[in-house]
Amino acid sequence: MIFPTDQTIDPVELARESEARGFESLWFPEHSHIPTSRETPWGGNPSAPPLPEFYWRTHDPFVSLAACAAVTTDIKLGTGICLVAQRDPIHTAKEVASLDRISGGRLLFGIGYGWNKEEMAHHGTAYGDRRDILRENILAMKELWTNDEASFDGEHVRFSSSWSWPKPTQDGGPPIILGGNAGPKTAAHIAEFCDGWMPIGGRHPLEKWGLIADACNAIGRDPETVERGLFGARADEAALVELAEAGFSRAVLGLPQGPRDDVMAALDSYAPLVDALRA
Repeated sequence: MIFPTDQTIDPVELARESEARGFESLWFPEHSHIPTSRETPWGGNPSAPPLPEFYWRTHDPFVSLAACAAVTTDIKLGTGICLVAQRDPIHTAKEVASLDRISGGRLLFGIGYGWNKEEMAHHGTAYGDRRDILRENILAMKELWTNDEASFDGEHVRFSSSWSWPKPTQDGGPPIILGGNAGPKTAAHIAEFCDGWMPIGGRHPLEKWGLIADACNAIGRDPETVERGLFGARADEAALVELAEAGFSRAVLGLPQGPRDDVMAALDSYAPLVDALRA
């Protein structure tokens, strides 16, 4: 994963080079903008360092990933993560479906609640409502992806019977993978409408998987139908093997936000792990 910006490697080149080295997926995050007030600390953590500049220089993920889709054939393309609660669900449903169609069904729809209160406020999203808004947005998008005539009547999202095309290539829409720490409400959301969970390595306790398993069991869902991945995994073979043995099927490695040559050097250093883990 990388924040694609005007100050690092071109995302289209990165997609080509990642696919050539056999990586399973490429992930781009999202921030529409960063308010200069900077009242909310990085990640909501008061002890965090100042927010890096690449947060407000990042490209739109759907535009970038569509360009990547046009020059690749196999690598999966992920939003890591899309800030669904501060987006219009009807427009976003069309963007997601269009990208999944253009890529031939290679989209992984990574989503998250978000942490920047000022950014959300500019979109008219109340921070305390973000989880409920995300839930309704996703459920409404699923209606648009799966029904010829779709409607939704929720607390935050409402629209009457409507037509919306294209439909995603992947049946029912692309896999929905929720990032972040798993408290009881997040666990319930994952069990209800997600296909996977992807916490951040070193920040979110992996033992929280138990809450998700319990939430799945509570609604009669097999917990093993929820795929587990780790965002920001360590590029260490032993650690990755241990992760796989613990039931995780994806490890997303972070790339440096530096010049092209620095990114390519990191990509080349990671490449041997692809063959090692496949073996």
